[in-house]
Amino acid sequence: MFSEISAELPDMLGDFTPGAVSVDRERWSAVPQAARDVVVRDAEITLARSWPLITASDYRAYTETGNRARFEELYFTRRRMLNDLVLGELVEGSGRFLPGIVDGIFLITEESGWQLPAHNAHERGGPRLPLPDNSQPVVDLFAAETAALLATIVALLGDKIDDLSPEIAARVKREIEARILSPYLGRHFWWMGRGGERMNNWTAWISQNVLLTAFSVKTDQPTRRAVVEKALGSLDAFLKDYAEDGACEEGVVYYRHAALCLHGALTVLDSAAPGLFGKIWRHPKIRNMAEYIANMHVAGRYYFNFADSSAVVEPCSAREYLFGKAVGSEMLAEFAAADRATADHPHLPGEWNLWYRVQELLVGALPAVEPRPAHPRDIFYPGIGLFVARDGQFSLAVKGGNNGEGHNHNDVGSVTLYKNGCPFLIDVGVETYTAKTFSPSRYEIWTMQSAYHNLPTFEGVMQSAGEDFGAGDVEVEFGDDRARISLDIAGAYPPEAELRSYRRTVSLMRGRHVEITDAHDGDKPAVLSLMTCLAPTVTSEKIDLADLGSIVVEGAGMIEIDEIEVDDPRLRSAWPEKLFRLRLPLAGKRLTLRIV
Repeated sequence: MFSEISAELPDMLGDFTPGAVSVDRERWSAVPQAARDVVVRDAEITLARSWPLITASDYRAYTETGNRARFEELYFTRRRMLNDLVLGELVEGSGRFLPGIVDGIFLITEESGWQLPAHNAHERGGPRLPLPDNSQPVVDLFAAETAALLATIVALLGDKIDDLSPEIAARVKREIEARILSPYLGRHFWWMGRGGERMNNWTAWISQNVLLTAFSVKTDQPTRRAVVEKALGSLDAFLKDYAEDGACEEGVVYYRHAALCLHGALTVLDSAAPGLFGKIWRHPKIRNMAEYIANMHVAGRYYFNFADSSAVVEPCSAREYLFGKAVGSEMLAEFAAADRATADHPHLPGEWNLWYRVQELLVGALPAVEPRPAHPRDIFYPGIGLFVARDGQFSLAVKGGNNGEGHNHNDVGSVTLYKNGCPFLIDVGVETYTAKTFSPSRYEIWTMQSAYHNLPTFEGVMQSAGEDFGAGDVEVEFGDDRARISLDIAGAYPPEAELRSYRRTVSLMRGRHVEITDAHDGDKPAVLSLMTCLAPTVTSEKIDLADLGSIVVEGAGMIEIDEIEVDDPRLRSAWPEKLFRLRLPLAGKRLTLRIV
């Protein structure tokens, strides 16, 4: 899709400016006053703070302990502080934040490596080196993000920075050349795509930021052309692992680093070669990718989640709105505008990508629209086996697919259910990332295991990871009175589960109830786990979940309840301090749950 355009590139590639330059006071004065006040206040607070010190010991801590959070807090705090100062200067235009901006720029350019310790390797899955080797820069997600941050500052504040000293912009350009552009063009990193290797969000995310960097610092034509040609090949490699339905197998949180970064990359390319990429914007697959986030929405901040995605997602930003307009999806544009209107911030204060924050301020108020349910009401994504059905009371999702997908949890056949917009049966999500999260020991972590999803276990035997472990014989039906999925999940378990089949049928009986029927043909006893964030009350044939609803049970033995204390910050952003796992032993070969 992208590579075929290489031959059509014009002799001269145009410029790209990531927003309005500082001297364009008309644009920056048009930012709503309420947003301007918050931005300037945050810049003033930042100006009074001390910059975090980052030591070699902070960097080495990852390889010594596996802890990512300590270093990343220092690293991202520097970048957020620099963001705040730059936005304050752009909005106010007085020059009082410039000395702090220069301090931040030089601190970051003097870091030995821009890659995170967790990514400090020279091959995919290779050993993480304890310290960065500045003779061999690693272009990871956040090295590229850092380059884009500095390039955006130079592009928007260039004249003001040069008035202080031309060395500031010159230093930025030298560091970007050495750390990003030279290795990008001269080496192969796994995320660039080659030989059919499987890609993920890294490809679109890094490609976007390399393109943004190359055009924002006003590189020469040979460099621009080389970067564009390489990026086009990478974006094709990224797209090959998306089905035509546009579903993000890594979950809705990673949509913003995958499909939405594809939008960012295309935005830069469109500016470099106006009109050339129009047919890609109009491609049905790109539109499907764009609309995915709206189709995953449940209510408020809740989304259907799986893999390493949280159930609670931050409001949409201007980026989703602009993506919807670019692909001609009024549904997505209206959804994003309505969702963005619920945000209590005007400028993405937690974001470290300056370009995103600049867009947020310059777009300003979006057309006022009333929130509407996602369209279509029901959808099936065959590429990842994801079934979604709604009836106004219940919102239901069933995850098929296989256990070899990006950011996988062993969750084939798991059910997620909301009632009246409130979580009923949940997917817990993922804890704060550590070295173990992306290691061979990943599935020792409880949140990754099928026993902590809404799935059966067979004398302790859980689902296995890998593409070979997946659902089979999938049937999907959407009708006026009911929506239904039926699938055999036996193939997701290893041979020691001694399963011949385990057929799960999940039906949304519109306006009435949800029914889950499990038919077990195997030699080991089955115990079904159900995960909830509501304290259950259990009788022999019924489970009450607070005042939200009940599960009428047929075919189970004595139900047991496990309480799970939640103290991880990432999980606590979505769930209360205690979760519950109900364990329902199948009394025979068939279990039915009727949820009302």
